[in-house]
Amino acid sequence: MTEQAISEQDKSVQTAKQDYNFNKLHKRLRRHVGEAIADFNMIEEGDRVMVCLSGGKDSYAMLDILLNMKAHAPIHFDIIAVNLDQKQPGFPEHVLPAYLDELGVEYKIVEEDTYSIVMDKVPEGKTTCSLCSRLRRGILYRTATELGATKIALGHHRDDILETLLLNMFYGGTMKSMPPKLVSDNGKHVVIRPLAYCKEKDLVRFAEAREFPIIPCNLCGSQENLQRQAIKNMLQDWDNRFPGRIESMFRSLQQIVPSHLLDHQQFDFKNITSDSGVIDGGDIGFDKPDVAPRFIDEEEEDAAPPLGERLDIIEVK
Repeated sequence: MTEQAISEQDKSVQTAKQDYNFNKLHKRLRRHVGEAIADFNMIEEGDRVMVCLSGGKDSYAMLDILLNMKAHAPIHFDIIAVNLDQKQPGFPEHVLPAYLDELGVEYKIVEEDTYSIVMDKVPEGKTTCSLCSRLRRGILYRTATELGATKIALGHHRDDILETLLLNMFYGGTMKSMPPKLVSDNGKHVVIRPLAYCKEKDLVRFAEAREFPIIPCNLCGSQENLQRQAIKNMLQDWDNRFPGRIESMFRSLQQIVPSHLLDHQQFDFKNITSDSGVIDGGDIGFDKPDVAPRFIDEEEEDAAPPLGERLDIIEVK
């Protein structure tokens, strides 16, 4: 076999491997989105879903996956993509229309000069994210009404949800995060987050493979939200050093035990008596923690220890 033939064979093998890995990734993301939609009844028969498209990796992936699901779902729902052009200097306004025209999806570009308002109201050197977010939200709610949308889909993913949880705990003194489904601030719309179960690192890989025309998110020149970035860095460090920790943390959001926390408004502690019986396992404060099997990242399944293996707990006295 000639060197050229060997080279062509190597390329063919590499292409087949890339295709296989992408198909696994795409299938995983579709599964996570489908599970989130089913768990929280996000999309129903006859819905008109307004997909908020920013030009970032997450919203591109959300639109891509929802379009794929629409083509195969057992129910009928419509999708309309919406982008808010905030008139930031340097914003490539041609990119999204060209991309959406090529897809053949219904869309609307909303032009509102919120950039000038934010620059006028926020002192120089201060982060503009909070005011910008409030203005953007109001415009999207109004647009949803104009378009007759029954659901507003946002592209927040699992990592966003965990970051928000820790931000609220560390800086806000509350244990809450981004809900996967909620009523909008004006009380008129249902907001959904179909990527709630999706990992950011999967979305990064998916965007690279699909070659989405990414629009940078720092066109406004605003400082990055330093608190959120610090939390993101911490979570990424934990994910690298302690595989499975992030999965376990996220699972905890789905297994709340109010009787073993301290919010007397969420659980009726006052009326507990000796006749109440043992509640949710009783007094386990001094027991060795009941550690669940290590949560395995899908990419690690082949090399992972058996699911029944438990982490060793070192008791601190």
